[in-house]
Amino acid sequence: MSGARRPDAHPDDAALSLAGSTGSTGSAGSSGRVGGALLVVGATSGAGKSTVAAALCRAWSRQGRSVAPFKAQNMSNHSAVTPDGGEIGRAQALQALAAGVETDRRMNPVLLKPTRGGSSHLVVLGDEAATTDARSYGDTARELRGVVLDALTGLRHEHDWVVAEGAGGAAEINLLPRDLVNLPLAAAAGIPALLVVDIDRGGAFAAAHGTLDLLPQRLRRQVVGIVFNQFRGDPTLLADGIAELTRRDGVPVLGVLPHLSEHPMLGVEDSLDLPATTSAGHAGSPRPVRVAVIRLPHLANPADLDPLVLEPDVELRWVSGPGGLEDADLVVIPGSRATVAGLTWLRERGLDRALRHTRASVLGLCAGYQMLGEWIHDDLESGQGAVAGLGLLPVTTTFRAPKVVTRSTGSSVGPEGTEHPVTGYQIRWGRPDGGQRPWLQLDQGGPGPDDCGPGPAGPGPEGGSGQEGQSSPDGRVRGTSLHGVLDADGFRAALLGEVAATRARCFTPTARGYADALQDHVEHLADWLEGHVDLERLSALAATAAAPDERPGW
Repeated sequence: MSGARRPDAHPDDAALSLAGSTGSTGSAGSSGRVGGALLVVGATSGAGKSTVAAALCRAWSRQGRSVAPFKAQNMSNHSAVTPDGGEIGRAQALQALAAGVETDRRMNPVLLKPTRGGSSHLVVLGDEAATTDARSYGDTARELRGVVLDALTGLRHEHDWVVAEGAGGAAEINLLPRDLVNLPLAAAAGIPALLVVDIDRGGAFAAAHGTLDLLPQRLRRQVVGIVFNQFRGDPTLLADGIAELTRRDGVPVLGVLPHLSEHPMLGVEDSLDLPATTSAGHAGSPRPVRVAVIRLPHLANPADLDPLVLEPDVELRWVSGPGGLEDADLVVIPGSRATVAGLTWLRERGLDRALRHTRASVLGLCAGYQMLGEWIHDDLESGQGAVAGLGLLPVTTTFRAPKVVTRSTGSSVGPEGTEHPVTGYQIRWGRPDGGQRPWLQLDQGGPGPDDCGPGPAGPGPEGGSGQEGQSSPDGRVRGTSLHGVLDADGFRAALLGEVAATRARCFTPTARGYADALQDHVEHLADWLEGHVDLERLSALAATAAAPDERPGW
């Protein structure tokens, strides 16, 4: 398979031929830039790799370096769209923001998007390529080695520094023969690795030592440093343990990062890491707008809700049963990788009845919007054909290839006729259609791969310009295919203000715009890292990376 886009890719493609591919999508070597590189791996899942990588991207960027993030293989339903319409993991998009560079397909050359029945949709260099499962993926992973290594090489030639992120635990010895993303990659690319260990959950010294002890020598020697993360106490209490760990394994501990405490974590990639209740972490109204977000089993793109977390007059909670909707002012049905399965889950839990009877406003995002409609015709994702929706919006959604993957801009019209600019992105197989009350007007530009231009009354049909989204006659139920729509400060303030007014709640929008809040977030992470890790020593270690043209290879 070449690095070219496949606009006709289908999730049920039976075969994937990748042997002999270069996988390069850029002009590697055109600028001649070759600098340092570092792979951030974890002793366990959830150790803080993404956070440390983002902090490094910002810390090295503000030293004047051109920095690019990289994750060879990601498993997540939380993705972002590159300027040319490719998909990458959302964590790499946040890391790119931290580095001050635009997203690039090569930053996450392999993306696995889990779906029903233990299978995953495989996205290669930004494009849907095939469907795979855990047992059959081993052969595919070996065929993808060239794609991964060439993507990393291209970024290294074009940037001074590359911060790569691993996945899961670095010593999953049952997976080492097919590991594209952890220490086998470090060995193949000739780059050093930093081991991040979460000390908050306990057993950190055992996790660090056990990880190193399990690794074969050729992989163990790639680990040049250890960082303990999420420590809540006095770091001097760890001194004796650190000295003994260093004596046993010969790998220096470069720092102890304190727990981030109440600092809101934006861009959470794993739905398991989502807290039950979140707020801005500072005093707001005594009568905040209460937002209940339904925690779907195949939840996708939870960062759509991040702007609400930063509003002091919003109380956000994740719910999984009808009781969670009882006092809500706004109910959000977020994105999902399995729309029909999500509908079934809603019905099994009685949430369909609760949604039909709630007095709260209801907002559907992407798959949530599709669920709010009257019918879903799906012979592609679930294969279940015609399925009744919740019937709260006069919309029928039809699933068909190719997938719409595009960035979008436009505007909404508020209740007083005020236009509010919006920006976002679309990633979907479903084409909602119908209704006479569109909610957004999308601009020309950035159309989906099969865009036919604006259609008649109703949503823009293929992700391009035209009318998009839908609103109920009373304006209480609304839906849109646009992820990230709540990022727009004016739009978000108007929506929440309207909800507050109808529910007799108090709402004053935050004075800090969401884009500025994101910048503050990554600045805080860089300060956190620089204050507790020997960054000068880590930089010297990263500078020992082999030049891309001298890489040992797989």
